[in-house]
Amino acid sequence: MMRNIFALLILCVLSNGHAQSVRTQSPGLPQGDGKALVEIACFGCHGSANIFYSKGYDTAEEWKYVFSSMIKLPTEQENRIAHYLAEHFPDKNGRQPVLISGNSDITITEWLAPTLGQRARDPIEAPDGSIWWAGMWASLAGRLDPSSGSMSEFKLPTTARPHSIVPDKKGNIWYTGNSNGTIGKLNPKTGLITEFKTKAGDPHSAVFHPNGNLYFTAQRAGALGRLDPITGKLTEVLSEPRPYGIKVDDSGILWIAFNGTNKIGSMDPITMKLRYYNIPNKASRIRRLDIDSKGLVWFVNSTQGKIGRLNPKTGDVRQWDSPSGSKSHPYALAVINDKIWYNESGMRPDALVQFDPSKETFQSWAIPSGVGIIRNMWVTKDGDLLIHQTSSNRIGLVEIN
Repeated sequence: MMRNIFALLILCVLSNGHAQSVRTQSPGLPQGDGKALVEIACFGCHGSANIFYSKGYDTAEEWKYVFSSMIKLPTEQENRIAHYLAEHFPDKNGRQPVLISGNSDITITEWLAPTLGQRARDPIEAPDGSIWWAGMWASLAGRLDPSSGSMSEFKLPTTARPHSIVPDKKGNIWYTGNSNGTIGKLNPKTGLITEFKTKAGDPHSAVFHPNGNLYFTAQRAGALGRLDPITGKLTEVLSEPRPYGIKVDDSGILWIAFNGTNKIGSMDPITMKLRYYNIPNKASRIRRLDIDSKGLVWFVNSTQGKIGRLNPKTGDVRQWDSPSGSKSHPYALAVINDKIWYNESGMRPDALVQFDPSKETFQSWAIPSGVGIIRNMWVTKDGDLLIHQTSSNRIGLVEIN
């Protein structure tokens, strides 16, 4: 028994080189066969709170599906852990999404990222049609050929922990080094990595502007930045708390979602001067936003379970309740042909939702591997949607038929 536990500990560390520590004590975990294995395999990265506050699953097969994307275990140990979790952490009622039927037809294809436990996130489409993602916990960038399903991974500096990635016109992949405070550029042809050190310390989300500069948010620092990729010059300004998502409208104005206050911001790309728009209810928090063809700003109000629309010309705000209610926690958002796509990250499975503003109607689908969660979306050149499931380590393509 001790030999098996020691082997499992080594396997956990090898499979999850990004694990911060291995905690083998958890007084609150119920007694039972498999407890020690759970403590070693799971708590090195997650801690007990993630299990106690998770939705839970009724069957060993469901639990196995979740953790098999995080760590590879011998079959006997895998089965013992899965049965222990199913017995002590069954499905908690109340988090099933309200799924609404409609006329739209989609096809969702998902791929499991090669390195387990990396928490694959924020997929984008490069100019050559390949799909790239950030493997935050493993400090890597991944490439997927959607036609063949072949995947490859590029190691980044071990302390980078990239939060998001964006491509430039030449096909270079830029990442936000959320842990080492850098903006990095990966040349996929040579593997060469160039880093630019920020003052903010925690670059979060980024977007390229038509002027050629890269603009980014720094959530914990409460700052916004601009990088000139040619000269390497960095300009950073303070903002309202916890800037999160960032987009550029057709006029070149940058729009910022704030996750630490009930505001949306607009920023002049040259002066970096900010203007703020209040969203009703001081408890409102905005994670992501996008702009439609009329210049209207659409956003998710995560804490209130709503999606909303801001008219920049008048300052008027209108909001709609998400189908699954106030605890649905809308997270990522994208606009495709003036229809609003977002997810309900508080539900299990994670739900993909479409809102048609012209009819004010919703339609929604369960994400196949929906243990959560979509944190960002990307619209492809074909008008389809790139998504991901961080917890189950999957990259997804939503083809809108």
